[in-house]
Amino acid sequence: MVLLRKLLLAVPVLLLIPLITLMASNHGKTPSSTAQVKSASLDQAQASFVRPGITVKVVSASIAKDGTITARVNIADPKGVPLDANGMNTPGPVTLRFIAAIIPAGQTQWLAYTTTTLKSTINNNPPQVQAGTDSGGKLTTNADGDYTYTFNTKAPAGFDVAATHGIGVSAQRNLSEFMEYDEWSETANDVFYFVPNGSPVKTTRDVVATAACNQCHNPLFGHGGSRIKVELCVMCHTPQTVNPDTKLTMDMPVLIHKLHMGADLPSVKAGTPYRIWHRGAWSDFSTVAFPQDTRNCTTCHSGGTAQADNWKTNPNRAACGACHDNVNFDTGENHVGLPQFNDHQCKNCHTPVAESDFDASIPGAHVIPNNSATLPGIVTKVLKVDNAVPGSAPVVTFQVTNKAGDPVDISKLTQIRVVLGGPNVDYQYGPAGMRVSEDPSKAPGSNGVYTYTMTGKLPAAAAGSYTVSIQARNTVTLLPGTLKAVDATDAAKPVQFYFSVDKSAVVVRRAVVSTEKCAACHSDLKFIHGAARGETQMCVICHNPTLVDSTLKQSVNFAWQIHSIHRGENLTNPYMLGSTNYQEVRFPGDLRVCTTCHLAGTYNPDAVGAVAPISSPGGWTQTTMPIAAACQGCHDDKITASHALAMTNTAGESCVACHGSKAEFSMDKVHSRTQ
Repeated sequence: MVLLRKLLLAVPVLLLIPLITLMASNHGKTPSSTAQVKSASLDQAQASFVRPGITVKVVSASIAKDGTITARVNIADPKGVPLDANGMNTPGPVTLRFIAAIIPAGQTQWLAYTTTTLKSTINNNPPQVQAGTDSGGKLTTNADGDYTYTFNTKAPAGFDVAATHGIGVSAQRNLSEFMEYDEWSETANDVFYFVPNGSPVKTTRDVVATAACNQCHNPLFGHGGSRIKVELCVMCHTPQTVNPDTKLTMDMPVLIHKLHMGADLPSVKAGTPYRIWHRGAWSDFSTVAFPQDTRNCTTCHSGGTAQADNWKTNPNRAACGACHDNVNFDTGENHVGLPQFNDHQCKNCHTPVAESDFDASIPGAHVIPNNSATLPGIVTKVLKVDNAVPGSAPVVTFQVTNKAGDPVDISKLTQIRVVLGGPNVDYQYGPAGMRVSEDPSKAPGSNGVYTYTMTGKLPAAAAGSYTVSIQARNTVTLLPGTLKAVDATDAAKPVQFYFSVDKSAVVVRRAVVSTEKCAACHSDLKFIHGAARGETQMCVICHNPTLVDSTLKQSVNFAWQIHSIHRGENLTNPYMLGSTNYQEVRFPGDLRVCTTCHLAGTYNPDAVGAVAPISSPGGWTQTTMPIAAACQGCHDDKITASHALAMTNTAGESCVACHGSKAEFSMDKVHSRTQ
């Protein structure tokens, strides 16, 4: 065993990725667990010995008449083998931290019993209450994996024995003796609901699912990785918790709304930063840019929880005022002049059901104009492409209707474009490739079907397959003639039509990422180019290997550009397009998880499929080979560029030899979260 431990110390380990499990709303049913992806660097014997990962489950809890709180908890590895918290009988000691709280009768949020009072470290503000974990309690071993914790904190005299109580636990396993890992990957959380008098649990706190957070954050983790579930976060981030240095509430609804509003907060726009002094430094959230419209409440409040509809059924001053922080509820300023001294009347005006877009209801007030269901809609379809031979101008027949199927007069649209690009193996400009965007709004047609002859001709050297894409949008005034009238962009989802120019089999442009994966963070891509190009297979036609920013000569090839934008603040050098510096972007997830954006396997160099060199006059070399270009979008330092250049010769790139899907330094290994 000693020899095996020493062996493991020298083995690089792949990231241990947690499988998100949603906590059941009924008490004590579902344990929180961290399921792992085994490292390819561990052989079966090593992996069987260490069994990375941890699960935790509170199986029972009670409060004695004198207020003594006890909880029984089980810890195990992902295969159910009990863990020794001391790390003597099983690999790695486990640290257990406990929270005790109550949901007082008639209320909906936790009130923690386990609190401390903290003084400011930067000013003379009065001390403030902070909910947190218990300290000084006693952990008793019943057996390996089975423990009883007796809290040092006691429930107050006269505590309500008929109210819902909760025990929250964070379990962290220390495997540093055996492997490298991110702390959150060896963490598990659980929350157990109970009523001290033995009555059934009827009240819970279950508003936002952890899975909703992990759409962008992948994974959610706080406080060094010990908090990975929203259900646990809300036990400390309660209305009673106040930051002593700023006197700002740390209540979860207020804190999270403000963090995600960031730069869009009215207070920030007016010049007051939103920042919190924490552990000796400022955390300034004033520059946070939410990656979609902040009116998309259901991005976070997305269902799967007991109180998923709270955002619209339970409006209150704290939650609403967190985003709308220019509203003064005491005076009525920015609230139609109506003061609100409590939350009792909020539901009277802000109802859960919209009568119309932009009304005072919660859903109506958060309607994004471009997403309004009252928009007529634009639906396009390419029916056929004729005269598609080299040296000739293709003739495109297409259809445009509204979402009800009625014909649309394209001459009255704000914009409609026919985009022709190719070849599909790699869109590009040059002797054998082209990209043109033309206005067909005057094309003849009837009943919504139009025939347009392109002015751009296919190159004489064109071969293989090409693509025609249609994009269209229209500016529409919603609620015209009313005080709520607002302009919206009614945009069609771009469509692509693939065709052969030489009678060879039609080749569809490879799919590397998906619009649906982008939507996990962005909701939709309508914020791009006037809302008319929100589809990744459309983007790559223009953002091809030969496209370069005219100002700073940066490559805007799709892979290079998107990697650079999302790498943002972690870039070595600024990635600028015009006056926009994308080094200010903060990616909310883990950049090592390529599948956040990529379709399975498409990030591997042996699956790239690209052949055209990338024009990169703003990079380290004037042109960059396609695999290297994708990598250098993130790894933009000179050493990486030099390495890629050294590994390229007249026969091409040799990346697959070392970084292929089955190679020693595959993407899955070098992008493991332990590196």
